Amino acid sequence: MRKQVAYLGPQGTYAEKAAHILSKLANFQTPIFVPCNGLHSVIKSIAYKNCDAAVVPIENSVEGGVTATLDALWKYPEIYINRAIVLPIKHALISDGELSNISEVLSHPQALAQCSEWLSENLPNAIPLPTNSTSEAVNMVKGSKFRAAIGSKSLIQIEGLKKLAFPINDVQGNCTRFVLLSKESNSNSANLASFAFSLISNKPGALLKAINYIADFGFNMSKIESRPSKRELGEYIIYIDLEINDQNNIENFLELTNQLKPLCNNFVDFGYYFSENIELD
Repeated sequence: MRKQVAYLGPQGTYAEKAAHILSKLANFQTPIFVPCNGLHSVIKSIAYKNCDAAVVPIENSVEGGVTATLDALWKYPEIYINRAIVLPIKHALISDGELSNISEVLSHPQALAQCSEWLSENLPNAIPLPTNSTSEAVNMVKGSKFRAAIGSKSLIQIEGLKKLAFPINDVQGNCTRFVLLSKESNSNSANLASFAFSLISNKPGALLKAINYIADFGFNMSKIESRPSKRELGEYIIYIDLEINDQNNIENFLELTNQLKPLCNNFVDFGYYFSENIELD
């Protein structure tokens, strides 16, 4: 049976590239790719079993964690990360008009943030307008001489527009980690493990005790990030990525989680998985 893979659409987004790459790495045979309008729709498609898998961005090297993805993983603990890739992100400014006439710039909020310095220097009077995706932004600027979109160069050919500037991201090494989600946990090799927790007590040293457990096991944290619990001010959820290797293996990770859970009001294991860097043409 062909697997249905949801991703942040429409056609031409970095998420679509990631969906094709991750599906190939997961050995999906002729998958059916399902573009969704907005990250929440992508997550719901897998949470409500409308699709077999989903591909979403989870972290950017410039803007940090993608909050919609992090919040969804906490909300739907039955969803697991099966695999991850890191893609280099190089944004182009795309339009039907000329650079001197641009007064509005459209794109996904992450893309706008990743190009904010370039925009302030080159289009200081242009109004940034957020959209659901970079592809949606490019589609919305067709036929306009005063609007431009930020997106992948591949969108220029798809929509028949022109490149006004490239690359325009503020950081040359800008990259995004995309993850493949499913309702089944990964049972293969891994070099990362991810989880999140909220603490039973909000008192001095509570978080330090949890972090010390991680240190005692010898794990290296490649990421630690907090998000509001949305229940009350001052209560946070802690998201952590740990590196998995021969010395600090999956068995040790599982033992660590057993020791952490008594400290936690809630603990969600996102799974262990393999993450790798991908170079694009």
